Amino acid sequence: MEDQSQSVLANRPDHSAGSSLADMLRAEVCSSSELSFLMEAHDGLSAAIAERAGFKGLWASGLSIACSLGYRDANDAFRSQLADVIDRIVDSTQLPVLVDGDGGFGNFNNARLLARKLHQRRAAGVALEDSCFPKTNSFVGDRHPLADVNEFSGRLCAVKDALAEDFVLVARIETLIDGKGMDEAVMRAHAYADAGADAILIHSRRSSADEILAFARAWQNKLPVVIVPTKYYRTSASVSQSSHLHGDLG
Repeated sequence: MEDQSQSVLANRPDHSAGSSLADMLRAEVCSSSELSFLMEAHDGLSAAIAERAGFKGLWASGLSIACSLGYRDANDAFRSQLADVIDRIVDSTQLPVLVDGDGGFGNFNNARLLARKLHQRRAAGVALEDSCFPKTNSFVGDRHPLADVNEFSGRLCAVKDALAEDFVLVARIETLIDGKGMDEAVMRAHAYADAGADAILIHSRRSSADEILAFARAWQNKLPVVIVPTKYYRTSASVSQSSHLHGDLG
């Protein structure tokens, strides 16, 4: 057992060879015609286990990382603490890591600084949500105020201008969480695509995938759609695949 654990974590991966981590993540989330699955990871050990289990990418969940540090999922952890956790995850695996960056820890400048820091720690991409700072977990309470569309688009533009194609940028829409409806969600998706997002993450707190599938039909695959089926986990992968969803973050 001791020898096996040493072989998992002592083999420092060489991330300089072959395709960049951003290219690897883009191939999984943005380019594949098949539904891709990224496994949740919150530390080096969980990342190594996910790689051994055969997953092709990792989702560094903000909720899981906050809980592992003993914090609420409400931006209680500092940006530097998140970056340190990502450093340990990346050191333990050769898989590309998509980081849950919440809302970017503030305005456009905070979002840009976060993305640069995560890129320095060799993350492959970040998902930013259109929430206000500090955020509230999507499944806690009934009030989830959304950021202004133009203001949040500015955060996305700042990240894209800073890192261009070296970093995958996923725009997470919380409109359905806040009960604002489908038209608002689609409008925001168009705005975020124009701001440079590589993919759209649509979130729902319902126990069925009806809202997600309705969004996919309305969106018509203008950009890849990523989901986090925390509440509607009973929905089969075949349903997601037939609806042209690209990434399932577990």
